[in-house]
Order: sequence, then C-alpha cells, then structure tokens
Amino acid sequence: MATTTADEEIKQVWADFKTTEKNGPGYEDLRNRLVERYMPLVRYNGERIWQRLPDGVELDDLLSAGIFGLMDAIDAFDMERGVKFETYCVPRIRGAMLDELRTMDWVPRLVRSKASKLNEARKKLETKHGRPPTVQELAAQLEITVAECEKMQSDANAVGLVSLNKKWYETDSYKDVREIDILEDQKGEDPTIRVQKNDLMRLVTKGLNRNERLIIILYYYEELTMKEIGATLDLSESRVSQMHSSIVNRLQSQLGTRRIEFGA
Repeated sequence: MATTTADEEIKQVWADFKTTEKNGPGYEDLRNRLVERYMPLVRYNGERIWQRLPDGVELDDLLSAGIFGLMDAIDAFDMERGVKFETYCVPRIRGAMLDELRTMDWVPRLVRSKASKLNEARKKLETKHGRPPTVQELAAQLEITVAECEKMQSDANAVGLVSLNKKWYETDSYKDVREIDILEDQKGEDPTIRVQKNDLMRLVTKGLNRNERLIIILYYYEELTMKEIGATLDLSESRVSQMHSSIVNRLQSQLGTRRIEFGA
C-alpha cells in the first residue's frame, strides 16, 4: 500500500512539474524532488562505470556529471510517450558520465590511437627478435619514416604520464596512500644500505688508531684522494699510501679468519 502511495505521489510531482513554467515559481523545488527520487539510478550507474576505471578517477566527479544528465532527462522527458522514466534517463545519465571522462582525458584520441599502434608494433618486433626494437625497425614495421616514428614515440610518452595524486590503496587512517607516497627517490640513499655501511665501518676500523681509522673512512667512505687525506692529516701523500697498504694487509689478515661471518 505504501508503494502505491509513493508511486501516485511521484506521478503527481511529474504532473505538477510538467505544468509549471520553466524557472517559474515552484519549478526548482519540483525538479529537486524528482532528482532526489531518481538519485539512486545515478549512484548505481556511476559506481558500475567507476569500478572499471583506472585509479585516479574520482567517483564524485562521475556522480556530479550524472546528476546533470539526470536533470537534463527530467527537463526533456515526455510523459505522453508511454515510456518509463527510468528507461529513458539511464542512457542520458551514463552519457553525461562518459562525456565527463572524455573531458578528463587530456591526451587526444588520435595520440592514443598512435600510441596503441606503436605498442603493438613494438611487441611484435620484440617477439620476433627477442630484444627491444630499434627506431629504424619500428619505422619499417609501421611503414613510416624514422622522423615520424620518433615523433610518434615522443607523443606516446604523454599517454603514460602518471598523476602523483593517483590513489594506490586506502588505509584505516585519514590519509590514503597515493603515487607520490611510494614513488622511489632515485637520488636518495637506501637507509638499509646506510646502516649496513655504518656497521661495516665500525667493524673494519675497530682496533685502528685515530690516523689509521681516518685514512680508511676518508678514502673508502668520503672518497678522498691520498693527497687530500695527507693534507687533512698533515702527512705526505707517500706516507698516507704506505699506511693505507699496511692497514689493508693487516685487515685482510684479521678478517680472513672471519669469512664465515660475512657469508663468504
């Protein structure tokens, strides 16, 4: 009984909406009631599209576009045609969402098409030769000039650009993990390696006097030359070289008996 009442109520809202002058008194309120009624269709279709998309596309953006599509459908719907509004509005909702996705994609469709052809040609040549193809081989495969192939490769690089704000996965905290959070710093030093180097330095320099320890540290860790080390320690270059040779021979003898500890 409640369902029948709700259906009758929405029919009355439709009737009032279609007889109200556009942008006249009550027009916005009636349309908002219709939007609220059919909003679940927007969310349902938005979530289905969003599930098939790569990371970086926000569901809210799709839902916003879908709401505009729904409002357009409400304005254009003809009640006299005997078609259910749900059947009529879904293509418009989905169309608005797909249009939004196209505007998000700043890489021209032609560039994507060329990038796809380039990738297919590269895979074929890699399978054929067992190695990455040269630009000359790619150009021959695509039947274009080398200059055109290089231009195509340059344009295709734009397709692979990644947003640093791209979401990788959600966490229990307030902050999601994004691309920038896991991007490797090529210039940064691995902290594990740094700890290992420090441990090794302490082991190697154990038992050495101050000058001997400084020679090892400055030569192997700071990468100073013998001359620069001599200037630092107020010693001649030949004296530093002599001390270095003596230290190395002594360390080889001392550490040789502990090869098992180093996994050697």
